[in-house]
Amino acid sequence: MDILYNSKFLKHNIASEAEGAYRLADFNDLPDTEADGEGYFDLVHTPQYIERVKEACLNEEFLAEVYLNSDSWEAAKTAVGLSVMAAENNGFAAIRPPGHHAGRENASGFCFFNNIAIATEKLVQEGKRVFIFDIDGHHGDGTQNIFYDRADVFYCSVHQHYAFPYTGFPIETGTGEGEGCTANFTIYAGKGDKEFLAVVDKAIDLARKFYPDVIAVSAGFDSYVDDRLLGLNYSVRGYYECAFRLRRAFSDIFAVLEGGYHHDIRKCVDAFTEGIHKGAIPPKQQWDENMAIG
Repeated sequence: MDILYNSKFLKHNIASEAEGAYRLADFNDLPDTEADGEGYFDLVHTPQYIERVKEACLNEEFLAEVYLNSDSWEAAKTAVGLSVMAAENNGFAAIRPPGHHAGRENASGFCFFNNIAIATEKLVQEGKRVFIFDIDGHHGDGTQNIFYDRADVFYCSVHQHYAFPYTGFPIETGTGEGEGCTANFTIYAGKGDKEFLAVVDKAIDLARKFYPDVIAVSAGFDSYVDDRLLGLNYSVRGYYECAFRLRRAFSDIFAVLEGGYHHDIRKCVDAFTEGIHKGAIPPKQQWDENMAIG
């Protein structure tokens, strides 16, 4: 799983102590991957909303708790482009701004365009069934709402109980044709890897019953023990194990960065991608490698 990145992300919302450029500062050893996602915006968002966000950027307005500028517009286009590229190549899009709070016509929680929803919709229009697993510590209300009445996308989230945006309760399971294609698991503040990985196993069981062609991971790392906005205690090892279990169960996986408000995001991403890599190794070969190392 290759990490896709662009230094344009460092020019958006630079000085914020929340969703600021510091989040991707440790990715500057990676080359810039270019991808303009503007042509994909309307897969999910309305033309009026797209124009509203563009104007907000060019006019340097305040939207979704963020001061925007023209660099924000470039970052948003590139974020969507790399998310689509990740979906095509089983990659990890290390991007900002994040997206899972963005609805069809609303910006929220530092999010403007729903990166993973756009990448998912493109896959669906190509005839694929997609299981979205949102491991961000905040519920992805925007993503859930976009697919809530759909049977071709399963949205599953694990997040801190009663945290922003105060949605994502277990009773929310979909509506109409989408009934049963949404699942929400909440974890209380103070809990960690044990509770998280128990949900990962449940999500894998749900995904197997859905028979997806692709697993899309909304990879937020704000459940990490040192995060400043939430109170969960996941470890780097927990993210490795999550990815390992997902890859052991499914071969077609991509991931898109969501939240994470601390200085160890690169460590978390590296652990996740390493888990994907190790999970792809057949058990016998992995045993042989371990014996050789020993």
